[in-house]
Amino acid sequence: MKQFTSDKEAADALHHVYRELTSEISKVIVGQEEVVKLVLTAVFCQGHCLLVGVPGLAKTLLIQTIASSLDMSFNRVQFTPDLMPSDIVGAETLDNERNFKFVTGPVFANIVLADEINRTPPKTQAALLEAMQEHAVTVAGHKYNLPRPFFVLATQNPIEQEGTYPLPEAQLDRFMFNITLDYPSYESELQIVKNTTGASVNSLNKILHADDIIAFQQLVRRVPVVDNVVEYAVKLVHKTRPNMPMASTQANQYLEWGAGPRASQHLIVGAKCNAILNGKYSPDIEDVQAVAFPILRHRIVRNFKAEAEGITVERIIQELL
Repeated sequence: MKQFTSDKEAADALHHVYRELTSEISKVIVGQEEVVKLVLTAVFCQGHCLLVGVPGLAKTLLIQTIASSLDMSFNRVQFTPDLMPSDIVGAETLDNERNFKFVTGPVFANIVLADEINRTPPKTQAALLEAMQEHAVTVAGHKYNLPRPFFVLATQNPIEQEGTYPLPEAQLDRFMFNITLDYPSYESELQIVKNTTGASVNSLNKILHADDIIAFQQLVRRVPVVDNVVEYAVKLVHKTRPNMPMASTQANQYLEWGAGPRASQHLIVGAKCNAILNGKYSPDIEDVQAVAFPILRHRIVRNFKAEAEGITVERIIQELL
């Protein structure tokens, strides 16, 4: 990677690279610009993503396409009810000399796609979530570090909830973003059908290498933030906590639990990255608001009154903003 003389020059380079990446990804993925931006933001912020949407919205294809445009190792795990933790992290086996040897599992990759994470029991979910948090796995008392950078991009199907194991709130908190995918527009779907029912196959160029991503991650951390933006982010999170001094009326009425400190951290880091991707050198309040929905959506829990009155999480966040 080219050595930059200043952080300003590096920020300009990241802005340019982001435009290259989105251009490359758009060869395969039609529409979903906001979803692509959020996933790439998570990549540059060292965060993990949970993508929620009904079947057929190209959640898996989206992640595979982003992985193809990044020159990093990629593994996909299809989660099923009989999947064991060792199927994710690996296990010790006996070799020909009858010595124990650790055989790595699919979690040993830069990008791991956890397809339909709510289809597997809590024990297996916990094994993956531990790896997400620690960036390492422990097997038979030995610790094995995962490759850097390391991202988990998980998908979840919100329908057909029979026989599923929903992630508890404490484990959902490990994901930086909860991104919802909606049906494509009529024009987008026309383009999707034209692109996917012909004989041509689009090949993607590798835009970024692992070392480049690590350098850009460090750059995002160095982005300066003025105090009023930090205060806005922390106040926003405090507003979600019912029966606390700074709680909003909506939180007291409709929320059982509010977001924790990790939400405040993600709001600032996400705002820093959003600013750079938009060609700015420091985030403002608009950048915090741009990442607020996917950061808060899975961190606040509605109470019975909200559910009975049909008050959605999105509506509560909108009113808080």
